Amino acid sequence: MSAVTATIPEDEMGTACGKPALRDEGARLGFRLTLPAQILVLFISAFPLLMQLYISVTDWSPLSGIGWWNAWEMWNSFANYTDLMADARFWSALQRTAIVMVVCVPAEFLLGLALATLFADDFPGKRIFYSILLMPMMVVPAVAGYMFFMLFQSGGPVNDILSNIVGTPVTIAWLSDPTLALIAVMIADIWQWTPLMFLILLAGLVGVPEDQMKAATLLGANAWQRFTTIVLPKMKTIIFIALAIRVIENFKIFDTLYIMTGGGPGVATETISVYIYKVTTQDLIWGYVAAIALAILIVLSIVAVYAMKRMAKARELAA
Repeated sequence: MSAVTATIPEDEMGTACGKPALRDEGARLGFRLTLPAQILVLFISAFPLLMQLYISVTDWSPLSGIGWWNAWEMWNSFANYTDLMADARFWSALQRTAIVMVVCVPAEFLLGLALATLFADDFPGKRIFYSILLMPMMVVPAVAGYMFFMLFQSGGPVNDILSNIVGTPVTIAWLSDPTLALIAVMIADIWQWTPLMFLILLAGLVGVPEDQMKAATLLGANAWQRFTTIVLPKMKTIIFIALAIRVIENFKIFDTLYIMTGGGPGVATETISVYIYKVTTQDLIWGYVAAIALAILIVLSIVAVYAMKRMAKARELAA
């Protein structure tokens, strides 16, 4: 026995040697116990994706007369993806989705930030107004769609309010005009999801260190300087999270829009989700639908990865 080991009592040396072994055994036991759940989660997430990829390279549909497991008999290589690149209706739906996203997300962000700044301070009746402000977010999207469908009727409340303002009868056919119908849908989306943006931004705003704000005030910084030099840098991660959530969710807008317009008039308000729904349920071209959905999944995954990278960079800068 060496001089070093001779100075260590046998019980301490046994404990020191046994700890790594115990940790390894604990890790192996934990892995074995969670393995069934991990396999189940992997199956739930991987099987639909592999199934979608499999169907997307075939011409299979429920009307083909064969089961999906025999879809390989209708193999078409990557014809669905080449058709997708040349599908004008798909690109139009994608463009309308982008328009809704570009208008709604910034509007929801700015309104949510303004409301969060207002609610960061105490004022009489704050809890009551807070509860009222969050109510639109609690409404089922289909119900919200029906509400705004009734509001924007030719003889609905919106035209009545406009008639009282201008002093002459207003009978605008909001949901029958291609441009106005899309505007009505965007107003409904902003109304319902601004509270979510407000809630996320308020959580970030409350987390801004109060001592830094007081120190900046004592140094003579005005409200705008405090906001741009302290609040915004501290809220970068929260802002990226809020924007990423709304971009992805706005990309999938369906319930409210479909109840209000059904994608019409014509295809004037047909977003990518409505287009996929119509091709799935009316045309029953499931192989083509799988290709579309897979392409959308890739796009949204790229957006999510970009948002996570920006959040990590913002966190590093804040640290």
